[in-house]
Formats: sequence, structure tokens, C-alpha cells
Amino acid sequence: KLIYITMLQEYQMNLSGKTEVATQIAAGNLDVKVDILSNEDELGIAMQTMRDNINHSIDEIEKQNWLKTGVSGMNEVMRGEQDLKTLARNVITYLTKYSDAKIGAIYLNNGDDTLELVGSYAYSQRKGNKNKVKPGEGLVGQAALEKETIVFNDVPDDYIKIDSALGEAPPKSIVVSPLLYEDQISGVIEIAATSELNSNQMELLKQMSENIAIAVNSARSRDMMRDLLEKTQQQAEELQAQQEELRVTNEELQSQQEELRVTNEELEEQAKALKESEKILQENQDDLIKANEELEIQKAEITKKNDDLEVARIEVEEKAKQLELTNKYKSEFLANMSHELRTPMNSIQILSKLLADNKDANLTEKQMEFANTIHSSGADLLELINEILDLSKIESGKMILNIGEMSMSHFPAYIKQGFQHMVDEKGLYLKVVEGKGIPRKISTDRQRVEQIIKNLLSNAIKFTTEGGITVELTKAGDKDALTNEKLKKDETLKISVKDTGIGIPKEKQQLIFEAFQQADGTTSRKFGGTGLGLSISRELAKMLQGEMQISSTPGKGSTFSLFLPFKIEEDDNMAVEQVVADDHEEKSPEPVKPVSTPVKEKRMNEIRDDRQDLAPSDDSILVIDDDPRFAKILFDIIRDKGFKCLLAEDGEAGLQMANQYKPSSIILDVGLPRIDGWTVMERLKGSRETRHIPVYFISAHDRKMDAMKMGAIGYLTKPVSQESLDNAFDKIKSTISRDIKNILIVEDDKDMRRSIEELLDNDDVKITGIDKGNKALQMLSKGEYDCVVLDLGLKDISGFDLLEKIKSNEKFVDLPIIIYTGRDLNKSEQKKLQIHAESIIIKGAKSPERLMDEVSLFLHRVESEKKDSREKVNSDSPDTENVFRDKNILIVDDDVRNIFALSSVMAEKDMKIVIAENGKDALKALDENDTVDLVLMDIMMPEMDGYQAMEQIRKKKKFKNLPIIALTAKAMKGDRQKCIDAGANDYLSKPIDIEKLLSLMQVWLYK
Repeated sequence: KLIYITMLQEYQMNLSGKTEVATQIAAGNLDVKVDILSNEDELGIAMQTMRDNINHSIDEIEKQNWLKTGVSGMNEVMRGEQDLKTLARNVITYLTKYSDAKIGAIYLNNGDDTLELVGSYAYSQRKGNKNKVKPGEGLVGQAALEKETIVFNDVPDDYIKIDSALGEAPPKSIVVSPLLYEDQISGVIEIAATSELNSNQMELLKQMSENIAIAVNSARSRDMMRDLLEKTQQQAEELQAQQEELRVTNEELQSQQEELRVTNEELEEQAKALKESEKILQENQDDLIKANEELEIQKAEITKKNDDLEVARIEVEEKAKQLELTNKYKSEFLANMSHELRTPMNSIQILSKLLADNKDANLTEKQMEFANTIHSSGADLLELINEILDLSKIESGKMILNIGEMSMSHFPAYIKQGFQHMVDEKGLYLKVVEGKGIPRKISTDRQRVEQIIKNLLSNAIKFTTEGGITVELTKAGDKDALTNEKLKKDETLKISVKDTGIGIPKEKQQLIFEAFQQADGTTSRKFGGTGLGLSISRELAKMLQGEMQISSTPGKGSTFSLFLPFKIEEDDNMAVEQVVADDHEEKSPEPVKPVSTPVKEKRMNEIRDDRQDLAPSDDSILVIDDDPRFAKILFDIIRDKGFKCLLAEDGEAGLQMANQYKPSSIILDVGLPRIDGWTVMERLKGSRETRHIPVYFISAHDRKMDAMKMGAIGYLTKPVSQESLDNAFDKIKSTISRDIKNILIVEDDKDMRRSIEELLDNDDVKITGIDKGNKALQMLSKGEYDCVVLDLGLKDISGFDLLEKIKSNEKFVDLPIIIYTGRDLNKSEQKKLQIHAESIIIKGAKSPERLMDEVSLFLHRVESEKKDSREKVNSDSPDTENVFRDKNILIVDDDVRNIFALSSVMAEKDMKIVIAENGKDALKALDENDTVDLVLMDIMMPEMDGYQAMEQIRKKKKFKNLPIIALTAKAMKGDRQKCIDAGANDYLSKPIDIEKLLSLMQVWLYK
């Protein structure tokens, strides 16, 4: 460079005199010659050429210096004995920094045909990143496969980010270069920069790659040598220790040799004796050789047996797998068979119901009887199908447990009420014996326990002709051999069902627990049944963490024992749903009462009531209680209070008298013969003729909240005091005599509040409407209200908090509160509300009519008194016939029997039918017919099932709001939600309940 500059300067100095200049410069390997130029132009051209040559040479020198410096620096970084991870981290850090890249990563071949990320620089999460890469997988894998450098420019923004404390930016270029050592992949280097890499950077990467590959191979060799050295050193140490042991052993041997020398003489003396015994030893040796040969033979035989056992074990495992697969197929078959049975049953049930109704009045009584028989037989078949479905759910693990508290104090009453009439019909006895130490409550699935006991009792009654059945409730004893590890005897309930029936032979006692098996399975068997009950019961017992046992003697009877833990231990493998306890804490449980005896009837009949002297204008109270002494007490008090009194000793008689005499009020006991008080209350409030009659419970059962939610005006727990009876009659008298009832409506929406007021307004009510919760508390403290209608979405206070504050005041404990809200409630919220609220109504198409019914229930209004209000509701409700008339209904089903049955029902309602046999046909029919008002969609169909069809329908904007009701015969867990997720508005399982279907159609067509 200096030579060129000197030449140019000399030229410039002589240029003004236009003298001829000739300069020859030579330095090192650079030769430059300047010829004598004749004029300035030629000299200028020569000067420019020399400048270009100078710049090029300078660039080349700088490039070479930069490359050599980089390579030298890299060699310095790789110098020394470094392990692979340290070397990789140092290499990628230096290379990234020196090449002015921003991110770098180095992958090394780990020996199993994969590349593993070992070192990185400024590397963070990237799209689809992997720590291990196979050849051909991504850019790194492709570079390794091709053994060629890959340059990736115009990188997507979401591929990787270059991060700093001030922000982040995507790179513009990524270069992936393989590391080759002896034409084998040692690793791959990947660097990313904010701009495309130039030729110098690419040349640097190329020159460094081979050295890095050599260094990596050397480091790997060093690591291997280090490992070998460590092993060698360890072996040397072990060898040295062994040598030391040998030295000690040698010393001991020398000592022993000395001792042997001393004893050698003794041995020589003994040699003669040994020679004499040698013959004997030789003979023994021959025997041993023979024995060894026999042992070898035995060893070979044992080895062969072991091989055979191994083969047998493999076969058993294979059969176990096949059995598991078979069970899976069986469960699927049972579920599918349930579907296939439900499909034809759907037609049977629907058409037989249409025939039985005889709307055209063209059938004889015999034909109607046949139709009813068909319908009843279909219901029996449906029960069988449900048992099969239960079994398939259990075997496939889809049965859900509803864990809650189960009262053992109520259990004897459940047994008596459910099965006493069955044993009475056969002339048998039924005893329930409660042992000591059983808990008042256990934590389990009450419904499943009752299902097991129902199966056991039904079997006991079926197979017993003389004697009877005894149910014992005890704790598990020391003699009980429990096989379930989770059962602890001191925390296990034992429920035994003993009968005096035919008994079961020992060889068949386990067989009867298998599905479809019975003790007598011949075609000439005496007793019917499917053989599923005990199989289901045993599996349910296992799900409840318990077990079942049987002991039986043919001709003397059988005992089935159910063992249950006091509390189920929940784990992640259980399908469990927590529910509210089935009943409340009891103060004085009422004993199980037998069926009324002639003696009791005589004593009750001795108490004369006022039914013969009752005038239509008289205020009367009906007492339904089977205790004659308490009935006599109530009779006298009622007469003293100025009422006429009617007496009934059981639930059936009480219902009959309530319908016949229409008393002003009813006093009701819970533990009644024939039908209990809860059933009586349910039927009273379910009848328009009696639902207005105020009912006051007086019972030994402490279940006040349940009674109040059913519409009772009060609840007393026996034993009762005179003061509490006086208060009860004051409440009855106040309820009967007050003509005007006060209703408080708490709703912050002005329009909604006004509509509720108009809905409930009538001559017999006074309505107060407010918009704030705190004001509601003030109004309740100042006035007397008979009912509160409460919205949850208040502005000043939560409806939940307001409800708790109202019920925390003893004055308002019995005040009926109806929740009327538009929000969807989760299980936790529903549980919280159910503690205090008498009713929960979600606002919707049918909610005004239900609100009217609930308010009337708690105000005890006569049906005629609310006629005007009912007409208000009905005036806004859809007329059933008008809703259905001329509506176009698309029925999608592959079963012609279902299509025929549904079409018959639709035709009666003047609806027009469009038919499609699968999902594809349904889509085609909708495209060709824009006037379809509602779709009935079967789920299991060929070509395109109901799920796929509904998804395709919802994808089209014009069908976004088209009502779809899904119909399926495979009523398994999760099917409803699956249908809703696919696009259905509602769901019904087959066989179809026509009334439910028409009700659903009415709602969706009206909407």
C-alpha cells in the first residue's frame, strides 16, 4: 500500500511540469510497473486501475486477516482438554459473537443416529423447537442428512425471537452448517442474524467447521479416554486391593504350610489308615458319580419344565390380553346391542301408545287391552335393557358414583316400605335387625347401595316360599374374612340378607355372580330372571370399595352379605360426583311401624271424628297419624280451637279424605303405614283439588327443610309441648283466615319487576316491589310477608348474601323464598341456594307459568282464585295446536320403523314431514328446502352420523338458529354434552317419550 501511495505522490509532483515519469516498484510478492505515459488521460486511467487494485488487495488482505484471526481465535477457544458440553458452549459463543450473529446453537451426534442440543448462545423458545433431532427432521436434520450448509433467509416473524432487555426482533437469516469429520456427521451448527450473512461470514463458518469437527471428535475421544482411564484406575485400585489380599493370604498360607509340615508326620501316620479307607472312598466316589449323573438328568428335566412353564406363562399372558380385549368387545357389544334393541322398541312404544290412546275411537276394548299389554311389555323389556346397559357401563368404567351421606337410621324404614307388601303377598315375614355400634350415617352412593339391597331382597323373596327374610345391620366381626384390603373391620358396615329359601349348591355359589348365570339355568327352570342382578350387585359393591359374600345350604336358605366402608376413600381413578346429603341430622328417629293391626284399628275407631257433622261452611282440620293416643290429643285441641276434626290412620285414607272433604288444613305425620307422609304431601301438592290446603307436619323425623320446600306451612318434631302446639294452631288459623296474602318482589330490573307484579296480581294478594336488597331487609323487618320472589343479580348486595341474611333471622326461618333468576347456576351455587330457598326457577319460555304455580303453592291459593292470573300466563303462552300446525319437520333416521312412528305422531299434529336417511341426505334436504322449522336428528347412522351432520349444519350461516333435537339410543355417559357440543339444541334418549318430545318441540318451535 505504501509503495502505491509513493508512486502516486511522485506522479502528482511531476504532473504540473508534464514530465515523463517512469517508475518501477517491487515489494514482496506485489509487482507494479508504470509505463511512461504520453498524456494525462492515459496516466489517469492507469492511476484509477492502480487504485482499484490497491482497494481489492486491501480488502483481500483484510478478509484474510479477519478469517485467520477468527480461525486462530477459535483454535485458542478450543485449546486445552475440555469436555463436550464446555467445548460446545465455548465454540458456539465465540462463533456467534465473532460472526456478528445474534443467536447460535450447536447440536452434536450422540451416537444413536440423533443430534442433541448441547450448547447455545442467546437461545430462547422458538416455534416447534426440539432438543433432539433426527436426520432429515427440520433444517438441522436436513443439513445433517445432506452434509451441506443450508441458508434460510426471510425467516417468518413467529419462528424465533432475538431478545434483549429493551425488546425483541425476528432474525432475517438462518444458516445451518454440518460439522464433518472424515465425512461423518459430528454435529450441526445453527446461527441466526438480523441480516443476511455475507461471503466472509460464510467462509469463516466453512473454515471453522472442520476444525470444530476435529475438536469435537477429540473431545469425545478424550471423554472416552477419560472414562476408560477412570475405569482402568478403578480396576487398578481393585487389583491392588486384590494383591494386598493375596499377600495376606500368602502369609497365611506360609503359616499354614508350617503347620502342615508339623502335621505331615501325623498325616503319614494316618496315611495307612487312609489307604485302608481309600477303597471305601472309591466306592463312595463311584456312588457320587452315579448320583451326579442322576442330578444332571434331573437338572435337564427341571430346565425343560422351566422352559415349558415360561412358554405357558407367555400363553397365559397372551390369553389374558385376549380376554381383556374380549371383555372390551363385549362391553361395546352390550352398549351397541342396547342401541339396537332400543331402536325397534322406540316404534313399539310409540305406536302402542297411539293405539292405546284410541283417539279415533275405532278400537275395541280388547284391542286397547292388547295395545296396553304391548306397551307394558315394552316397559319390562326396557328395564332389561337398562340392566344390560348398567353392566356395560360398569365393565367399561363409565359408571359414575354420587357420593353423599346415607342415613342408616332411615334404612330400615326404606326396607319395610319397599318390600313389606311383597312378602305379605307370599305370606312371608320380613325382619330388620339393627346391631350395636353401627354408624348413624355412612359416606357412600345411596342409590347404588339401595340397588344392591333391592336385588338381594328381590332374589330372597323370589326363591323363598316358606318362612321369611331377615335383614341384619351390624359391624364386620372377627369371624368375617374380608378380601378387600381397603376394608377395616372396625370401620366396615355389614348388611346381611338371610332367607329360608331353596338355597344354592356350593359348586354354583360363585357361578351365580357371573353375568347371565343362575343356579338353575335349564330350560325347565322354575324361577325366571336374566341372571344380571347379582353380577351387577357384585361389581357395584367393588365400586363402593366393598365386597359381597355368600353362604348357603341347599334346602335351608342363603345369606348374602354386603360389606361397605363407613367412608369411601376417593382417588384419581374413581368416577365420582359429590352430591348433597340425602337427609338431615335426626334428633329422634321414628321407629319402623308395622302394618296396622286389628287392635290398632279398634282403638282408632274408638275416637269419633266430625265427618258426620261436617257442614260445607265449617273450618276443619284433617289429622293423618297412625298413633291413636296422639290423634286423641290433637282431636281435643282442635275442637277447643273452634275447628271440626277429621281423623285418618294411614296415608291412603288421608288422601281419600282430603279429596272428599276438602279440609281447611291438614296435620301430617311422616312415618305412616302403606304410604309415608312424604308421598302423601307430594300427591296433595300435585293435585289441583288439594294443593291449596295448608299442611303442617308433626313427626318424629327432623326434616323440616324438606317439608318446607314441598310447601308445608310449619314443622314440629315429636315430642311436642303444649306451647308449640298452640303456636302451630295459631299459624294454621292465621293462614286459613287471612284472605289477603303479602308478596315481596326483589328485582332490580324495572320492566321485569313490573311484569312479575302483573303476572301475580290478583284480588287475594298485595304485592310490594323493590329494587334493592338492603331495602328488602327493612321491609321484612317492618311488615309481615307470606312469600318472597328474589332475583340474584341485585346492584347493592348479592342475592346469595341477602338470602343468608333473611334466613339467619329466626323470624323468617319459615318464610318461603322463590329464587327467580336468569343466570345459569353451577353446582356449587345450586347447593348453596338449596340450603335456604324453597324453589329455584331459571327465567325462560315456561318460567312465568312455573312461577305462578310456585307462588300459589306457598300461598296456598285455591285453583279458582288464581284463574285470572293463569289466563294472563296462558294468553302469552303458545297454543299447542297452532305451534305445530303446518310446521316443516326434518326427520333424520336410518330406521324406517322410527320414521314411520314419528311421522304418525307428527301427522296427527298437522305437521309436514321431510325425511332423510343419513347425515348427507339431511344436508341435501336442507339445501333444497329452506322452510324446515325443526330437525329431529338420530345419532348413529351410516355414511355420516348425527354428530358430523349437526357440525356441518351449524357451519352454514342460514342454519345457525335452526332448532335441532338429537335422538339417540346409546344413552351413555357424556352423550348429552357431546350432542350439545356438536350443535344440538336439546337431547332425548330412545325409546322416545312422545309427550316429552312434543313438549320440547313446542318450546323450540315457539322460540
